[in-house]
Amino acid sequence: MAAATFDIPSFLRSLPARPGIYKMLDINDHVLYVGKARRLDKRVASYFQRTTNNKTQALISHICNIEIVIANSEVEALILESNLIKELRPKYNILLRDDKSYPYVYLSDHDYPRLSMYRGVKSKKGRYFGPYPSVLAVRETLNILQKVFKIRSCQDTFFRNRTRPCLQYQIKRCSAPCVAYISPQQYAEDLQNAVALLSGKSQQLLKTLQQQMEHAAENLNFEEAAKLRDQIMSIRQLQEKQSVDSGGKDTDIIALAESAGQFCIQVLFIRDGRLLGSKLYYPKTPRDAEVEEVLTAFITQFYFANLTYSLPKEILVNHAVADHDVFIAAIAERWQHKLEINQPQRGERVKWLEMAEHNAEQAIATKLASKASMEQAWLSLQKNLVLETLPKRMECFDISHSSGEATVASCVVFDLNGPLKSDYRRFNIKDITPGDDYAAMYQALQRRYLRMKKEDGKLPDILVIDGGKGQLTQAQTVLEELQIDEILLLGVAKGVTRKPGLETIFRCGIQTTPIVVKLNQQALHLIQQIRDEAHRFAITGHRQQRGKKRQRSVLEDIPGIGAKRRKALLQRFGGLQELAKASLAEIEKTEGISTELAKLIYTCFHD
Repeated sequence: MAAATFDIPSFLRSLPARPGIYKMLDINDHVLYVGKARRLDKRVASYFQRTTNNKTQALISHICNIEIVIANSEVEALILESNLIKELRPKYNILLRDDKSYPYVYLSDHDYPRLSMYRGVKSKKGRYFGPYPSVLAVRETLNILQKVFKIRSCQDTFFRNRTRPCLQYQIKRCSAPCVAYISPQQYAEDLQNAVALLSGKSQQLLKTLQQQMEHAAENLNFEEAAKLRDQIMSIRQLQEKQSVDSGGKDTDIIALAESAGQFCIQVLFIRDGRLLGSKLYYPKTPRDAEVEEVLTAFITQFYFANLTYSLPKEILVNHAVADHDVFIAAIAERWQHKLEINQPQRGERVKWLEMAEHNAEQAIATKLASKASMEQAWLSLQKNLVLETLPKRMECFDISHSSGEATVASCVVFDLNGPLKSDYRRFNIKDITPGDDYAAMYQALQRRYLRMKKEDGKLPDILVIDGGKGQLTQAQTVLEELQIDEILLLGVAKGVTRKPGLETIFRCGIQTTPIVVKLNQQALHLIQQIRDEAHRFAITGHRQQRGKKRQRSVLEDIPGIGAKRRKALLQRFGGLQELAKASLAEIEKTEGISTELAKLIYTCFHD
């Protein structure tokens, strides 16, 4: 065992009875595990007792050194542990694989404030409502607010330069404050109602709107009464969908479910008495991880990793959280925020917790069923191709372009669990004849596997090429040049009708002639799945490249015209169309443009 080279007894005797964190390192000084302790001497010593579980024994077998950092308190140790786990992502720690910031509804600081989606550090002046679990949830909320209250959503630059209403006004999603179709007082009133709805004051808002509707009807202003009636109906529909009895507290409901060693956590986000939505997480866990351990690690990383997250007043959990008092103290120390963690046993909140737990259980069942189906497909492919061992990695290449423009090659990777998106790659193809798919395929394959060869990268067991014998020949040539002979080649050629299920599958090695092979439905479906994923990934990359190219200004290709001079030209003439119509003398009058540059610009448009 590697641990034999590490003098454990001497190290344990040297440990202080102080709080802090410990880093367990392997033979290459890579961090295997990071943990915190109230007392370092007792906590680290517990790993080397005979009663340790299989996971701890596996960890100990790789330990060659342990480093410690003494902290002033257990709270400080928890914060340090969270930061190190996020930075180092150790193999034996439970990892939360979602570091995205959460979106908010943002109300700008403006005479006619704008409602929009915002993600990131809350540095802009204005008000923020949320967080929402997804972009979709924010868009749904903004959609309702625009329909009901017609609050503008356009950028300030767009707003300032309007001389007539835009399409949003035509479809009744904006009151056109940009052209003064609504008074500042009326816009402020609509905005106040929208803020009341976002703040969870829907009951008070409904009462106000009801009174206004009755008053309008009494004054025979039936058009205004009908408008208010429609607003009331829309708000009630939203209220029925989102209203939650959270006791007046902003609350996160966190439920964990486990099955067959897989963990799933669902979080429900409740703000201002409204359910903003939910999100599922699948934390990466070592074997034999305990439920309490997983939930504790998730909560710590979730709240300390998301610096832009709006903290709730209460967290409801379906399992106990270890050292939750330390976590609460750390939150108070870092953000001066008072927080509670509760495990309710009765009442309405238990129902919400049970719902979250049920959803997490269902998500795990679906994922396990999908995983089992994927494993069966791999076994079926092994049987159909008469392979001695089960293939564990498959890569697929596809080429995408528009009449030779912006050629992009994609490489997608599947393992036994399905798509391995962290290993996906795109290649921007250059220096070939436009539309030459064979040359594009050759370049992409050579760049991919030359690098794999140099870096001792992980090679696939099966290489799938979206194409027939011609594309397979390119793959054979590349692998032969690089002396890679352990990869099985498959080509997927579309049939005459180009319908799914009627493809022709070619098989070959480096120096063999491609032959047609027959696959059963499961094996063929796996090949179709990776081919379709490669096609999707290539198309996406191609569209991005094409979009960048078409958005590129012709001025960027003129030597001596940088960003500052381009800006001066566009400000003077208002756009490329007007610049193209300008005379040489008019162009020369632009600040920073010499006679020689003016000639180059004029020639660019009139050559």
